[in-house]
Amino acid sequence: MDAHRFYIGGEWVAPLGHEQVDIRNPADFSPLGTAILGNAFDADRAVAAARKAFETWRFSTVEERLDLLRRMRAAVEAAAPTIAEHLIREIGLTTMVAGGQSHMALSHFDAILDLLPSYPFSEASTERVELVKEPVGVVVAITSWNAPVSQMLCKAVPAIAAGCTVIVKPSEQAPLCGILLAEALQDAGIPPGVFNLLNGRGADCGQRLVEHPDVDMISMTGSVPGGGAIAAAAAPTIKRVHQELGGKSPNVILPDADFSEAIPKGVFTCMMNAGQTCAAPTRMLVPEDRFEEAAAIAVAAAEGFTVGPPDQQGVTFGPLSNEPQFMRVNAILEEAIAEGQPLLTGGPGLPEHLDTGYYARPTIFGPVDPDARIAREEIFGPVLCLMTYTDVADAVRIANATEFGLSAYVEGADSALARKVAGQIRAGWVNINYPAWTAAGPFGGYKRSGNGKQYGVWGFEEFLETKTIVV
Repeated sequence: MDAHRFYIGGEWVAPLGHEQVDIRNPADFSPLGTAILGNAFDADRAVAAARKAFETWRFSTVEERLDLLRRMRAAVEAAAPTIAEHLIREIGLTTMVAGGQSHMALSHFDAILDLLPSYPFSEASTERVELVKEPVGVVVAITSWNAPVSQMLCKAVPAIAAGCTVIVKPSEQAPLCGILLAEALQDAGIPPGVFNLLNGRGADCGQRLVEHPDVDMISMTGSVPGGGAIAAAAAPTIKRVHQELGGKSPNVILPDADFSEAIPKGVFTCMMNAGQTCAAPTRMLVPEDRFEEAAAIAVAAAEGFTVGPPDQQGVTFGPLSNEPQFMRVNAILEEAIAEGQPLLTGGPGLPEHLDTGYYARPTIFGPVDPDARIAREEIFGPVLCLMTYTDVADAVRIANATEFGLSAYVEGADSALARKVAGQIRAGWVNINYPAWTAAGPFGGYKRSGNGKQYGVWGFEEFLETKTIVV
């Protein structure tokens, strides 16, 4: 893999930027290589290539798009073992999570391949009115480091299927995964400029992409502050901005739930991937009169986890993905302890059996003050806040007392009550009794968790404009 080049206009080109970053394995700090970060001039070059390609690709037929997507899928599937191995080494994902993300990457193709043949790009509204769906234009996809390949494809695949051209800018915290994906996709024979990839920092390369007048849409996954900055930078050119941002998801354990099953599953779902999941249920709400029981079960579950090298069998989760995240998580934990939030297990610092790597200890606080920082901010680490409620109405109130609204969880034996509570929570994706992941519903948040949807027809239509033709 050569990360000293970008894929622009159907060719591998030398960057115009010169900043070089060292990439190390977060589990043991072993070197993985170096990458070059692009600048505003690299951004201009990518936009020019995408704009030129759009003038042709927007007129491509459904069959041409399907043929390309099938070739892209085959290329990604062939590269999946290599991609999964690299996710383990660059991001610190466990073998299980890396395999799951590779499966998700392919599911983005499958959903669009099922949808596209029958999608109504033109339909009559009335006798004199025709509604036509057309591609929005040049799309910039800015992706996160915690699920890089899946995030790139959940944006690029529906955008290309809609007739758009795409520029992907991965996080500078995980630049190698994008290069690996572009190398795989090159073998699919993508028309020049339809898919482009370059690395760079948000303040330079990313800023130029967002502000560029020839870019029509930004699709971004990341933090709330990052999303706000992108929306502000895109505003002068009136771009469409699609955002999947952070979360502080509640997990309401109803009084009739089976605590012995619901609580351990909740702790695992919170801490899987070292807590580096936007939809992680990081606030577990339990009945006030059963707090001690719930806390004992949660602590036992967390203390039963195995933290260690992510490529080893039996490991629950590996390291945090990078040094800034490691420092931030530990600083938040130290602050919470200094504030007097009750620490039940874990805490700052490396697990006792590890002396290197960005590992974090499975940590539970409780009962946590709803106004505490750890109860309000997305930590993105293996940290669970146990909180109490007096009755179901109080649980809903606490669940909604957040600036986020990405996802939520409800556990209970009475399915009608669980469904009622799910309907009262202000979140875009609500899970009842830990269902398996599915792309059959739109994923996206309320409030400061973003706007727009991903997956299926809903994610596909984010990349379309509606034209009205009146006869």
